[in-house]
This record gives sequence, C-alpha cells and structure tokens, in this order.
Amino acid sequence: MLLAGQLRRLQPTAVVLRRFAATLPNNTSEAEVSATVKRIREELSQDKQQLRWRTPIGDRPQDWNSKLKLFSNSEQTSDFIVMMQRPIDLSPKTVKQWWHKRQETIERHMQQFIPERHKILGPELAAAHFILYRGGAAKFLNDPKWHRASAEGEFSLPNKYDTSFKLEALRCDNMQLYYEGLENLRCLEHLKFLSLHNIKTIDDWCLDRVSGSEFPRLEVLDISGTNITYNGLACLYRLSQLKLLILDDPKQSLEMELSAAMLEAALPALKIVAANTIHSTE
Repeated sequence: MLLAGQLRRLQPTAVVLRRFAATLPNNTSEAEVSATVKRIREELSQDKQQLRWRTPIGDRPQDWNSKLKLFSNSEQTSDFIVMMQRPIDLSPKTVKQWWHKRQETIERHMQQFIPERHKILGPELAAAHFILYRGGAAKFLNDPKWHRASAEGEFSLPNKYDTSFKLEALRCDNMQLYYEGLENLRCLEHLKFLSLHNIKTIDDWCLDRVSGSEFPRLEVLDISGTNITYNGLACLYRLSQLKLLILDDPKQSLEMELSAAMLEAALPALKIVAANTIHSTE
C-alpha cells in the first residue's frame, strides 16, 4: 500500500500550485513563477510514474513464460504453491478430492452475482430465475402456484422486468447453494417465506448474508439441516418481522437454547420450533 507521505505527494496539481503561489513574495516575476510551476508539474508527473503498481512477473514482454502457464490459476496462487510443495499423490482418493474441489470452485464461480441480470429482470425475477434454474421453487404474490423447472430445466417466467411478479416465497431445499449465490437473493421487499432446509453448505456466514439482504417482510425462515450454529442466530435480529424460525433442535445445547431465548426476547413476535414438528421423519 502507498505510504501516507507518498499519497500527499499525489495531491491534485491545482491544490499544490495554489499553496505554492500563496508562499511567493509579492515582487516575484511572472517568468520565475512559470518556471517553478513547470518544475513542480514535472516532479508530480515523475512521482506518479514511480508510484504506479508494478507489472506482475510473467506479464512483462521480456519475461519468459512456461507452457505450463496454461494450467495456472492467478486467483489461487497460494494454493498452487502449497500443492507444488507436497509430494505427488495420484491415489484414487486424492484425485477424487481434487475433482470435487474443482467442481465446487466452478459452481461457486457460476453462482456469483451478475449485475446485468438484475438490471434486465429486476431483483424479484432475477432471484426466481436463479433458484428455479438450480432446482428450487418460487411463489409469487397473488398466485397460488409454485413455479418449478421441468425435468429439462425449463420454466415459464418473463425474461425481462415485469412489475406484476412480486416474489412471496422461495424453497431452496436440498440445493447446492453457496455463500456467493446468496447475493442473488436481495432486495426482495415482498418475500415472506424462505426455506434453506437441508443445505449443508449454509453456515453462520451465509446466515449473516441472508439477514442483511433486505427482506423487510420475511416471516418464516427454515434453516434446519444446515451447518448453522448458535453463533449465527444473533444476526437474525435484523429480520424485524420474523415470526417463525425452524431449527434442527432449539435445545440441542445450552448455548443454542440461550441464543434462541435471547432472539425471542429481541423479537417478541418470533416463535422458534424444532424441525421434527414441521418436517416429516425421513
């Protein structure tokens, strides 16, 4: 990072020149001022050139690149270094672990937030498209039908913004949903029901993102079958309209029971129930 002294040297030229002009005596000639101003501008230009971020090694024209660069990943340099320091292991177990991790990385990338999609569809339809494409279900206001994708992955929803489609409920049960994908579920002003049942990738960090995603009317939240602990319950105070929270077992530990009691105290209308009272035994 740039030092504070270096940042001060990069102040706008006009500001520097005004401060310099104020320090000049009244009898200074215009030619002297012009020469000094020119010198200051040159110094500032040189400083900017020196403080530019250097070109990464391997991207400069004079650098030598190996053919193996085709397989490199600039976003995971540290992981690559760690892998190269380990002995080569081509056992079926190791190869399988590598394959699963690779698939997870791809899926996380595919679930990233796409601003263009939200600009075209709006937050309501964008969230519905995202969930239905991955096997979930969505229900809209004043529409009793639950929308789901067909076996071929097709569903009938508008492909551009439509004010008549207001998302009221989302079922994400048993989906492969990551932290990156939750950013696609935000600003849903009419959402009242959200089920994240049996999603093993949902943890405390994911719940924090859900609670801060602007669901002002959310009343029912199902987080049973996830990896959420008692630490994650504290963030749910943001959901002021929450009335029903479904957990695996609110009394599974003293910490969970205490966290649930504190949350119910913060939200007087909230009732926390165990999953076995809602879901049938599997």
